[in-house]
Order: sequence, then C-alpha cells, then structure tokens
Amino acid sequence: QVQLVESGGGLVQPGGSLTLTCVAYGDDLSGFVMYWYRQAPGKQRDFVASISTGDYTKYSDPVKGRFTISRDKIKNTLYLRMTSLEPEDTAVYTCRAGAVIWGQGTQVTVSS
Repeated sequence: QVQLVESGGGLVQPGGSLTLTCVAYGDDLSGFVMYWYRQAPGKQRDFVASISTGDYTKYSDPVKGRFTISRDKIKNTLYLRMTSLEPEDTAVYTCRAGAVIWGQGTQVTVSS
C-alpha cells in the first residue's frame, strides 16, 4: 500500500519561499496523476496544483505564476515550490496520488 509523507512546511515571512516535498513509499508513483491541495483554518480543502504522468501541469488561479509543481520519478517524489508567499497561503498542504491516496499534510504559515 502506498504511503505519502509530506515535509518542508514551516513559518515564513510574506514574500518568502518554501519547497514542499511529498515522498511515496510502497509503490511507484510514475503512473499516477499527482496533486497538491491546501486547507486553511475554517475553510474547505482546495485544489492547488496537479501534474500528469506526462508532466503536464495545472494550477489554481490564486497560485498561478507563484507556485511550481514538479516530480522526480526516480526518487518517487513530488515537489511544490512556493514563492512570493502571502498570508492567504497559510494552510495545511497535502499531496494526493491518483483518486484516493492522501498524505497527512504539512503546515505552512505565512506571517511577519
């Protein structure tokens, strides 16, 4: 069974950058579409970005131009590079493989 483990979250000042990592254990992710979602306090979980098996990427409007999703198929790892961070980006960020495999999430807090 695949297990996804996120890391890289933390506290960052507005305008700063972070890179989130999602490592897969137990299966090869190269055949999965991969996703990043986020959930802010008191809000629903929202789509952030996705990357297809052919490395085609999609982004939500709030992060377009600031975030970059990528994957390393050899390392079985998904990344989310986040730049120009804003307080509104504060949330728990979670990766997803395919339709139903979720990680546990990592907290990102943007605050001065």
